Amino acid sequence: MQAKDLKSILEAHALFLDTSGRRGKIANLRWVNLSGADLSGANLSGANLRGVNLSGADLSGANLSGANLRGADLRWTDLNGADLSRANLSGADLSYTSTVGTKF
Repeated sequence: MQAKDLKSILEAHALFLDTSGRRGKIANLRWVNLSGADLSGANLSGANLRGVNLSGADLSGANLSGANLRGADLRWTDLNGADLSRANLSGADLSYTSTVGTKF
């Protein structure tokens, strides 16, 4: 996925969250390869991230509360300070992931 496409999806998701779903669109990044991406501080609460490849990504301080991360590849991911409360992590691979201060 190209950076401009990801930026557009994140902006639409932010609008969706800010307007309680009246505008924008919930992020659907299902099965997308985002390995190595810098998503530090991103608000992806409630997003569909099923099967996403986030290996080696920076998600420090990100809000992933209520996100669907079922089957996601989170190996070597920086989740320090991230919020994963109510996130679906069934089958997600968290091997070698840094989770200092992460909220589960």
